[in-house]
Amino acid sequence: MASVLLVEDDHFVRAALIRHLTDASHSVRSVGTALEALREISQLHFDVVILDLGLPDLDGGKALKMLRGIADVPVIIATARDDEAGIIRLLNDGADDYLTKPFSAEHLTARIAAVLRRSGAGAGGRRAAVPPPQVISVGGISVDPTRRAASLDGRELDLTRREFDLLAYLAERPGRVVSRKDLLAEVWNQPYGADKTVDVHLSWLRRKLGESAACPRYLHTYRGVGVKLEPPR
Repeated sequence: MASVLLVEDDHFVRAALIRHLTDASHSVRSVGTALEALREISQLHFDVVILDLGLPDLDGGKALKMLRGIADVPVIIATARDDEAGIIRLLNDGADDYLTKPFSAEHLTARIAAVLRRSGAGAGGRRAAVPPPQVISVGGISVDPTRRAASLDGRELDLTRREFDLLAYLAERPGRVVSRKDLLAEVWNQPYGADKTVDVHLSWLRRKLGESAACPRYLHTYRGVGVKLEPPR
């Protein structure tokens, strides 16, 4: 069982989803506006949020950015929009998964289960007990997964959520070339997408590491293969 916050302003859709999620043994709270959702998230713990984009008070995309400022709870976007660029933008802004309307209740349940597996939530919505992750060091780069903080030569790096996830994933595999497809799947939780998404974030990360693609120190790109993180020689 998981604790679910359903953010949906259509009363009929909301009632149907609440009924199905409850039948699937989830604990459900529901609201109809973005501001109500932000208030709930700031006061209560949820294992997953289902966020509709067409809210009456605030666009769901803006609500997602505000939500990410106060919590790291997994978010599944429910949207009638199916353009790839918009979906990639939402995933880059912090969404963990998405469903295109109309979708079946069974499909939603399966997506919730997948998101909970990725986030490490166990039975009853509780995270399984695991040893705290160790600080990762690659040359002068230090990554602390517990604090979600990274530094270079002792200087704290100002990274976005996705930049940190990208750096941490590569730092866990020092010296190993990782394909863009694997990065999309593991860092963005996307089974498909444009390589441009990865390239843009790598460019931003390089800038914060004080390097460039032409003169790399830590991030080395292999055209048509992938990228690897390794300490300077």
